[in-house]
Amino acid sequence: MTFNQEEALYDFLKNATEPFTLEEAVAYVHDADTTRSGRLSVQIAALINVKRLAFPQGSKKWVSRRGCFEGACFVIKPSRTEIMNGILIPGHRCVPFANPLLRPKEYSFLWKKKHIHWTGMEGEPEEFYPYYTLFGEEYTPHYIATENEDNEYAYSEREEPAVVSINTLDMSGIYRETGFVPGDGFITKTVDWKEGTFALEKISKGVWSESDMADWLLAAEDGFKKAFKTLGPGVSTEEQIAHAYFLGGKRMCDIPAYSLEEFLYDKTDCIEIVPYGMETRFWFAGKEIPDSKSLLDGLRIPDRTPIEDILYSKQISVSEFVVHAYVRDALYRREASVESVLSRLIPGPIAQTLNSREWSILADYIAEIFAEIKPDYSVFTDKEAGPIRQNLVDLHTAVVEFAATLRKDSMNEAYLPQQVFIMLSQVQAHAANLLDELSDGEEPSEITLLAMDNAYQGMFDTYEDVCSMINDSLSAFRKSNIYLVRNGGKQKGRLLQMGIGGTEVWRRVIVPETYTLEDIHRVIQKLFSWKDDLPHRFTCGNASENGEPEAAAIESNVTIRELNAQRMLDVNYEYGELWNVRIIILSPEESEKPALCVAGENAAPPETINGPVRFRKDIFALESGTEEEKQAAGKKLGADFDPHFFDIEQCNSALGEM
Repeated sequence: MTFNQEEALYDFLKNATEPFTLEEAVAYVHDADTTRSGRLSVQIAALINVKRLAFPQGSKKWVSRRGCFEGACFVIKPSRTEIMNGILIPGHRCVPFANPLLRPKEYSFLWKKKHIHWTGMEGEPEEFYPYYTLFGEEYTPHYIATENEDNEYAYSEREEPAVVSINTLDMSGIYRETGFVPGDGFITKTVDWKEGTFALEKISKGVWSESDMADWLLAAEDGFKKAFKTLGPGVSTEEQIAHAYFLGGKRMCDIPAYSLEEFLYDKTDCIEIVPYGMETRFWFAGKEIPDSKSLLDGLRIPDRTPIEDILYSKQISVSEFVVHAYVRDALYRREASVESVLSRLIPGPIAQTLNSREWSILADYIAEIFAEIKPDYSVFTDKEAGPIRQNLVDLHTAVVEFAATLRKDSMNEAYLPQQVFIMLSQVQAHAANLLDELSDGEEPSEITLLAMDNAYQGMFDTYEDVCSMINDSLSAFRKSNIYLVRNGGKQKGRLLQMGIGGTEVWRRVIVPETYTLEDIHRVIQKLFSWKDDLPHRFTCGNASENGEPEAAAIESNVTIRELNAQRMLDVNYEYGELWNVRIIILSPEESEKPALCVAGENAAPPETINGPVRFRKDIFALESGTEEEKQAAGKKLGADFDPHFFDIEQCNSALGEM
């Protein structure tokens, strides 16, 4: 597709209010630009499906976001602070009912068909972050920075600014007129999705009972579960939410309803925010998002040009525009050769996997881009963007090469830190997005370049942190091998991953295949320093007829070998009513008695704590609370409790007592 054709497709989707067919989309795009129309239908279908630009309705139709959400109703509940100050902070309140291309400051709100005026409010950034978290906790500073130019300059420095200002709606007259009190809310109707126009109507506290909203709650939980199963973690929290509302059905886009904040933070026990590399996502409560040995997790496949297909097959998920950025970088370095670009774009471990046809296609394409860009290129006009592009190219190349080396390394992936490939894929994706913006030769503004440089520094720090974690894991791997050699008596075993649901506490341990689940119970107690004071059982989740997981109890005399033979590789250890340990049976390893811990992170919660949610709150109080809150948390966690402490030798000493 040409640039004009892609723009025409986006224009079509912004205006589509009814379900549409592929033929209708192709006709609109073809009318806008008739060039390169041979594969147009295939490319449009790929772009819509891969980038999830619309929701599927059967095999031959889609509905756009506008068609799904325009005219729909949802609820906004102002906070006590907003009511006291006579304001309303739009923030994330209109997700997913707003056009995602608009920023909150670009929305418009109506009260009795009249526009509500905007005003402003200043304060510390932390005061405003809670109003933007549904965009993703890691992106809240970005959204506040885009509220105005002063904020952008303040955030262009690496340290968080002391004061920021945000755009708010002036609600003082409306609150007085309606006798608005905490607990009251607004029924909000999406009047114009494309322009971001919403109409407000007051709903008093207590008008709707919980029974009135029970079916909405069920639809919401079902929608989010279906979104997780359909998308996985997706590329953003906003995308997860949009698909949850679509998959939850019409009931989710109607009233009576809870506000999205109420639902996620107060009403549901089955959904929570979990770490996802250096970002966050919504996910099944008490479960972690799995990692894999890939840089493609969570990334969208480009719209599949032959060049992008070749690169994607080598785990380099970039658009052709990123290749353009590599070419400009070569010109900036005064290394204007096809070979210099190829050596960076496809580093050594991957270059060896290219066949002669693939190499020829890529080389010809890069030569074509050189011929297109070089006549008008000037190092002088590129002096501001060039250094930033060069840094991003070097980082992108380093990440791709590092991941390829890890995949080839003989060290079992189970020894790697959790979600290390997710973090690397996120660094690669962010670097590629910035390179995309620096591919056309247009000089970005000073503030944009500052923001890009700041983003690069953050990505580079993350990359260094990942490298450090890998080195620590290699050290633990070598120690484990030394321990095995020193103690002898090797036999067939299995590597098990054990993580406490709802926490960031995990261990990896090698056990003999002859161990029963009752032996694993004792291993878990030692690994997490628990006292065996609560009842326990093992279960395995099987899919029921409606697709929901069912917990089937497993006898405690079953061995790891038997579980592996039956392909029951994902087992739950339920400890008391509140603790759940997920056990994943991984690769075969040489082992010995006693069991051997080979990796892990963070200190385990005392079993006396009232579950993972309470544990997280106690850790927050211990690290960031008042003195009184710290003392209270210390009494429950232990006077010397360090949530980040993990000692592999101490773990193995405890296992040796079995």
